[in-house]
Amino acid sequence: MGALLLAVVAAAPLLAQVQAPATAAVRDSVLILGDSLSAEYGLKRGTGWVPLLEKQLAADKKSARVINASISGDTTSGGRSRLPALLTQHKPSVVVIELGGNDALRGLPLDMTEANLLAMTQAAKKAGARVLLLGMQVPPNYGGAYGATFSGLFTKVARNEKVALVPFFLKGIADVEDATVHFQADRIHPNEQAQAKMLANVWPELKKLLK
Repeated sequence: MGALLLAVVAAAPLLAQVQAPATAAVRDSVLILGDSLSAEYGLKRGTGWVPLLEKQLAADKKSARVINASISGDTTSGGRSRLPALLTQHKPSVVVIELGGNDALRGLPLDMTEANLLAMTQAAKKAGARVLLLGMQVPPNYGGAYGATFSGLFTKVARNEKVALVPFFLKGIADVEDATVHFQADRIHPNEQAQAKMLANVWPELKKLLK
């Protein structure tokens, strides 16, 4: 897996603005709070997993509006600071938190990452939203103990706060033989063909949270 897992979320800041038009019939609003994995970094607009989610919602006749507030390079600290305003502005019924990989890449303290994930989860719940955490993993070269502790943060927060969890967002993409076929030429960002699999990892848990 090498550098494929964590470097995938490190990039120059790029704000994704994907939002389905609001209508009177919309029953759910889904806020995606993420980094480059959700901000279509290096992809043609409209081909990332979040736009594919909008198509999935339409195909399943789910009445939901998607707000993509993802920024490439963002950390859990950045997400935590941005979330209150997003909750006030959009009043989402579901919040998907896809952050944490850049924390590990930058060597930030794991207890800080955990505290930020916990704070974001609690803030979303307090605002009346249902929460889905998207877990990440680190390459083996980070060490077994570090890797287990890092991936365990997502499980711990989800369990303690009783929220939904996708244990590994890039399952079947970064943890397979010859994983490079799923990545862009830089070998650190998932390519267009990988986006459907990313959505497939999220959708089973997300659809349970929709009305």
